[in-house]
Amino acid sequence: MTELKDRGVVSVSDRRRPLVRTWFGVVQAVLLVVLIVSGLGPLLWAAKASVSPSNDIVSDPMGIWFSPNDWGNLALAWNGAQIGRSLGNTVILAVGSTLSTLIVSVAAAFLLSVLRPKWGPWLSGAILATLFLPGVVSFVPLYLTILDLPLLNISLQDTFWAVWLPAGASAFNVVVLKRFFDSIPREYMEAATIDGAGPMRILTMVVLPLSRPILGVIVLLSIVGSWKEFLWPMLVLSNPDLQPVSVMLPRLATGNSPLAVQMAAVFLSIIIPVVLFAIFQKQFLRGVGTAGGVKG
Repeated sequence: MTELKDRGVVSVSDRRRPLVRTWFGVVQAVLLVVLIVSGLGPLLWAAKASVSPSNDIVSDPMGIWFSPNDWGNLALAWNGAQIGRSLGNTVILAVGSTLSTLIVSVAAAFLLSVLRPKWGPWLSGAILATLFLPGVVSFVPLYLTILDLPLLNISLQDTFWAVWLPAGASAFNVVVLKRFFDSIPREYMEAATIDGAGPMRILTMVVLPLSRPILGVIVLLSIVGSWKEFLWPMLVLSNPDLQPVSVMLPRLATGNSPLAVQMAAVFLSIIIPVVLFAIFQKQFLRGVGTAGGVKG
């Protein structure tokens, strides 16, 4: 049998000693418990608080595990607090923002990485320069632009477009996609060009199929980022019927809603992105790990 190579600070021979194996098992068990408590603990507590009476949450927050369940809190949060409508608005905003991000980022990255115009380095430098600017700096000019859209002279206030359009201008996504497109062997594009493919066909038939891992990462990050966005939707969506759940939750907390209903609303708002990440975690980690690009 081939001897395993030593790894880490403890050799293979030391790992076979009973005392070392015991300590390793203890340390691993402790770390597992710490990770479960720190990671799943708050989520599990929010889940139990969402179906617990308000008096029990206030009087004994850690004793709610033994309190009876009140499933009516979820119904009150969904219907009475209008969390269902807010979640629907959040889904609409997340889908629209993600599509806007993909269209703009893919087009810009394809232009800079594959088409490579003469003025491409200047545009790439300008995009990189925006990464050094705090996002809050652009709030005032962006808000004024939303109030009076240039050329069209219309206001996007209280419309979903006010959130969708600015979401597409993501310099970080453009840089990430450009780096991935740069790693795709040029021979693929040259072969497609010889076969008579134009730029659009090269994009749809060559570049995008090879970029599915990184596109999945951008989609997931865009959805999560849009789901938790608070300040910008609050500024441009003053109509409560259009506001996402991130804006409705603070309003619910300042109102007269019982604490149990507030916790039910919080749980309903966080469970969806958690489930989404749990389902697509393999694609996310695979895309993050594909920093080296595609090997030809």
